[in-house]
Amino acid sequence: MQNQIIKVLFIGDIVGRPGLEIVTKLLSSFRQKNKIDFCIANGENGCEGKGLTQKIAYRYFNLGIDVITSGNHIWANNNINDLLKTDKRILRPLNYPDGNIGGGSTIIELESKLKIGVINLQGRTFMTSIDCPFKKGLEEARKLQSQTNIIVVDFHAEATAEKMAMGWWLDGKVSAVLGTHTHVPTADERVLPQGTAYITDVGMTGPFDSVIGLKKELAIKRFLHQSYVRYKPAEENIRLCGVVVEIDQESGKAESIERINLP
Repeated sequence: MQNQIIKVLFIGDIVGRPGLEIVTKLLSSFRQKNKIDFCIANGENGCEGKGLTQKIAYRYFNLGIDVITSGNHIWANNNINDLLKTDKRILRPLNYPDGNIGGGSTIIELESKLKIGVINLQGRTFMTSIDCPFKKGLEEARKLQSQTNIIVVDFHAEATAEKMAMGWWLDGKVSAVLGTHTHVPTADERVLPQGTAYITDVGMTGPFDSVIGLKKELAIKRFLHQSYVRYKPAEENIRLCGVVVEIDQESGKAESIERINLP
């Protein structure tokens, strides 16, 4: 008897209005054509490139995104705070210290009664010194395993080495460790020996004629003058980046991982 497979689409950091526009254009047909069962997207850059609002979050949900993960920019817009408190479909990094609003993991039950766990972690190398993502991540994975073997981790981190270490640390304990934050898609997708799908960074959903989403001239000005320049998303060469992970429903082990980069 052939194993039953669930297909999970993970969309890389959605940047501002351009990112929303291409998700609006492509997501519904992509889900249908590729028989996607579940969709996760990192949405921390949804509001003009930094932060997220309730209105944008609901737009994402209405378009077919099932869970929104985030990172360090989730705190940039207070408008999202009420939803962080009440809606289990929006996550902030689990390893922020106790006392912060929101949750860092969730379990979503599909119409088929299949349950999918999602964990959101944030790295510490070249970023804020928060709680250990390795210890927190393993602890949370073990908790979720009491309800489901299918667990997807968004590891929002700067350093390639830290992301790779997390992949090996959680290999065989979760279905996928998918890197976000740097906005540059990497070409190292693979299924690790114990059955965990891994990629260092799934990339960005937004304008690629830019500097990681920022207008080129503003980014250059920042580097030239080393002074504050307000973030404004670019608008050209918009692409949807992410990965599709096929996961065995019974074991929770990944069967494959495939990059997507759609104009």
